Amino acid sequence: METNRQKKIGGVLQRDVADVIQLALREAGVQGILVSVTKVSVTTDLSIAKVYMSVFPHNEGEKVLQEVNAVKSQIKHQVAQRTKNQLRRMPELSYFIDDSLEYIDNIEKAIKGEDNPLENPDLLPKRKKK
Repeated sequence: METNRQKKIGGVLQRDVADVIQLALREAGVQGILVSVTKVSVTTDLSIAKVYMSVFPHNEGEKVLQEVNAVKSQIKHQVAQRTKNQLRRMPELSYFIDDSLEYIDNIEKAIKGEDNPLENPDLLPKRKKK
C-alpha cells in the first residue's frame, strides 16, 4: 500500500521524467517514436523509484530502454534540478517497459478477428509478471 507521500513523489517524478525523456528525444532528432511515462512507484524509504515507460511503436521499446539506461545519470541529474525544491534526496531511478497497452491492444485485435481467445485461450501469450 502506497502512502500519500509516495504517491505525491511518484506523481512529481512521473511528470518530470517524462518531460526530460521527451526533450532528450527531440534534441536527438528522433522521429516517429512516442515515449510516455505511465507510472512511477517509489519505495517506502523513498530511495528507489521504478519508472514504467510505454513506447509506441511497441517494437522500439527495448531500443529506447537501452538508450535511456545509457544516459540514466544525465536524466537523474536533470530531474533532480527540476525537483530540488520538492525533494531533499533524489531517488535512484530504475526503468522498465510497460507492456500493458500492447497487451490490451493484442486482446482487442484477437477479439475482433477470427482468432477469438475467449474460445481458444491458447492464442494469447502468457503475460510476464513484474
